[in-house]
Amino acid sequence: MTTPNILAYGLLGLPLAFAALPIYVHVPRYYAETTGMELALLGAILLATRLLDAGIDPWLGWLADRVRRPTMVAIALLPFAIGFVALLNPPNDYAALWLVGSLALTYGGFSAASVAYQAWGADVGETSGMRTRLTAAREGFGLLGVVLAAALPAVLAADLSEGIARLSWILPPLLLIAAAMTFSRVGIGQPLPASNQPLLPSLRRVMADLAFRRLLGVFVANGIAAALPATLFLFFVADVLQLEKASGPLLALYFVAGAASLPLWVRLAARFGRVAAWLGAMALSIAAFAGASLLGSGDLLPFALICLASGLALGADLALPAAIAADLGERQGQAGACFGFWNFVSKLNLALAAGLALPLLGTLGYVPGSGAGLAALTFAYALLPLAFKALAAFLLWRWRHSLEIAS
Repeated sequence: MTTPNILAYGLLGLPLAFAALPIYVHVPRYYAETTGMELALLGAILLATRLLDAGIDPWLGWLADRVRRPTMVAIALLPFAIGFVALLNPPNDYAALWLVGSLALTYGGFSAASVAYQAWGADVGETSGMRTRLTAAREGFGLLGVVLAAALPAVLAADLSEGIARLSWILPPLLLIAAAMTFSRVGIGQPLPASNQPLLPSLRRVMADLAFRRLLGVFVANGIAAALPATLFLFFVADVLQLEKASGPLLALYFVAGAASLPLWVRLAARFGRVAAWLGAMALSIAAFAGASLLGSGDLLPFALICLASGLALGADLALPAAIAADLGERQGQAGACFGFWNFVSKLNLALAAGLALPLLGTLGYVPGSGAGLAALTFAYALLPLAFKALAAFLLWRWRHSLEIAS
């Protein structure tokens, strides 16, 4: 594939990620403020729909191996777009039912499109190096989508809630333009999926692959190490650093650094191998978060440097493991099923991080905004991820020979 076609493939990642940030970041507070929904009901709905969303990913992956990937992506984009617009424009009445229905459409369309889109990239990439470049393009455009979604609400309206509502109408034309470019410039890869197994045998075959199980083990440990600080970032900036107003620019720095670093990680992977490059990124991340544990009130510049360094490492986390998974999926002849499991585990990482960190902080005495338990917050934000990151690095080094697949 030529470079323009690689970029055309990656472009569809922008609107998909553009929608993901409001769904996970803005929706809880937005519904609480604009509809007056009780927090207990809101939390129950969000938890139930997110668990259901994660649970259907393996089935969606199996389905993606039985239909043409571009066809599945195209069909999934319609409910995704409709659900997203509906989600951020709730009515005054029956807000809970509206939230359930719009989340079901959005999550279902997003998950189906994402699994098929990832498997499509595995199909059209003819070599390991090509799959790495395709994955990097997809994740790079995805990071740009996240930054765009984070910045636009404040630009679209002075009131944040109004800005979020207006943001929803940006997605349909953005999605249409990106999809038109991707579908017109990217081939279909394999003419038909190779797998014709029933669901359970297909999923068992995925997990029977020792290399894929090992990659998932590394991915889980590394993913929790990334999800913990992501979950606690706003708490840490507001209460430990006392820099709440700087949280937006610091997040933007982190994501922009991740996007900018992707070409570097692709080159390093081509020269030294993806496992070696990924290990280097883990070492960089460990060094950054060790420094975060030493910070206190007003330490803006040191924390900005930490955001920059960890953002650079983020590029490797996004591009390299997913590219290895694409190789393993193609080797099995069922890339869809592999990415179904992959996305399921990725969503569980976020759930585990919240389920692990927040109760732990409460037990250790942290109360947001009170100044109590700041040592516990620093431990959970900066030091606990180090243990998981070190475990991921150890496992990756131990299993490096089975995970480094030649082109």
